[in-house]
Amino acid sequence: MNAGKFVTIVSGLPRTGTSMMMRMLEAGGMDAVSDGTRQADVDNPNGYYEFEKVKKIKEDASWLPGTVGRVFKMVSMLLFELPASFQYKVVFMERDLDEMMASQDRMLARLGKASADTEPEKMKALYSKHLSDIKAWLEARANIDVIYVKYNDFIANPRSMASAVAAFLGGGLDEEKMAAVVDKNLYRNRAGV
Repeated sequence: MNAGKFVTIVSGLPRTGTSMMMRMLEAGGMDAVSDGTRQADVDNPNGYYEFEKVKKIKEDASWLPGTVGRVFKMVSMLLFELPASFQYKVVFMERDLDEMMASQDRMLARLGKASADTEPEKMKALYSKHLSDIKAWLEARANIDVIYVKYNDFIANPRSMASAVAAFLGGGLDEEKMAAVVDKNLYRNRAGV
């Protein structure tokens, strides 16, 4: 594949399909950077693809050069901490906020953790503001290219989305294998359900 001289990041809010996109890119031929610390479970039966060092990028980014030509996952709040000395391609996952929040609440309940104390409408407003802020920030960065992938489109048309993402990353990925990863049965938290 054409990995290029850039770092590829799958990002978005939690519960927006970032793990599925990581699995899709890995199936397509990319080397996924993950430490396997967080094991697969009922909420993410195919794994989380997390890399703990990402969470401390502000304090230590010494691992970043080793990710050029590879892909890792980073929650959108941490994108602000990316060093300006690299070129990035960000696959940013988007999902209906009500669905995302319902999915997160159900996951937290299964883990025995309480949801945020903040009222749902206030949380939704905070998430909306964050998305607006991060999109404006990304748009202003000359060293970052972004493709926005809507979770619902991803589920409904995996072949089309695989093709769009592969083209964005410079081609050379196996689009058929990418599309085959999408499991519509995992779309369990739908708006209005």
